[in-house]
Amino acid sequence: MAKILSQDEIDALLSTVATTEEIDPKLARQDESQRSVVAYDFKHPNRVSKDQIRTLENLHDNFAGHLGSSLSAIQRAMVDIELVSVDQITYSELIMSLVNPSNVFTITLEPLEGRCLIDFNPTLAFLFIDRMFGGVGRIMETERELTGIEKAVLAKISRNVFKELERTWASVVKMQIRQHSFETNPQFVQIVPPGETVIVIGFQVKMLGNSGLLTICYPYVTLEPIMKDLVGNTWADQSKKGDIEQNRQYNTNNLKEVSAEVTAQLGTATLTVRDFVKLKVGDVIQLDQRTEEQLEIYVRGRKKF
Repeated sequence: MAKILSQDEIDALLSTVATTEEIDPKLARQDESQRSVVAYDFKHPNRVSKDQIRTLENLHDNFAGHLGSSLSAIQRAMVDIELVSVDQITYSELIMSLVNPSNVFTITLEPLEGRCLIDFNPTLAFLFIDRMFGGVGRIMETERELTGIEKAVLAKISRNVFKELERTWASVVKMQIRQHSFETNPQFVQIVPPGETVIVIGFQVKMLGNSGLLTICYPYVTLEPIMKDLVGNTWADQSKKGDIEQNRQYNTNNLKEVSAEVTAQLGTATLTVRDFVKLKVGDVIQLDQRTEEQLEIYVRGRKKF
């Protein structure tokens, strides 16, 4: 329905136009040249800052290196994993980008709430499976779902991904990853509403001349409680704390295996040579240590406590 302007509103508009016409065109052009215009999409608001995105990139770049070494040992071939992208999109856009059939694991990140997903592109899945069965790592050209045995093999590989992912996030928050379900049709995976913002991490996995895609999706609502810890300085401080705690635990475990003589000194007494020579069974020597005083503990002859 059209709105009818009042006389006061019309006068206000006319006065604004008159004021604009009085501005020097040269000054107006200077103001426009100095003004920076930033495009903003109200349908897809950026809920994750650039600093947090950079921290996620650093975290998952380390994850890619560790996972590549772990999978190389299992596949008995050089596995190179490269971080391709870190994007924030809507969940519906992610589902539309996944192929069907695919291999989608839904997981929980305890103690964080909600579920995340890890997708093995069919090309990557068959590449791993063929190698595990003794092949040369060839890519299957047919599009089909995995058999029961192939799912079991891929589940073994996924457990290594979960383990390395736990290790990666340990510098931010200690978490335990548990598999919730496995789906071959991405349309059946509904972890958040379609319009919800998700953070999508993409990796390119290369092995024996072939490559495939590995995708990790974190809903924003799942990571929201720890987003404040993903700021650069905070994450660096926590990483150092994690290293210190890890070193302390490592040294403690090493010291547990060291044997050392520990003695407690009950007290001392001063005797003359004549009294010492006359000592016999049943004699009592009075020490200078009172019963309510603390004892001195010696480790390998040096007083420690």
